[in-house]
Amino acid sequence: MFQVVEPREAFVGSDGFEYLWLMAGCVLITLPLEFLGAGVYRRPERLARTLLPVIGVFLAWDLIGFVRGHWGFNPQFVTGVTLPGGLPVEELVFFVVIPLCALLTYEAVSGLFDRRPQPLTGFGVGGTS
Repeated sequence: MFQVVEPREAFVGSDGFEYLWLMAGCVLITLPLEFLGAGVYRRPERLARTLLPVIGVFLAWDLIGFVRGHWGFNPQFVTGVTLPGGLPVEELVFFVVIPLCALLTYEAVSGLFDRRPQPLTGFGVGGTS
């Protein structure tokens, strides 16, 4: 029913940095949101309080799954630099970048809704008088 396909020996353009290039792309795509008023980078203490618990929980969970053999990482797409426990450094980068991009998006969208014209109130328009 299912066929196991062996991976090709070398992918075109495979240099071990694909994972990091993907993360850089995510940051570049969401970076303009900061200039639209998200203000995420301008509040580093708040950013750290938001990201550190997420990074800690997911790195621990990822490390447990990796050490137990539940999943692995294709060495062809990572740099070979590892964290204690053998986890590729790209995983740490992932757990910083993806929540950061999500936070930038959330703050930018929230800012757009905050700048919407508010409905008129009083005189029987948009509420009670």
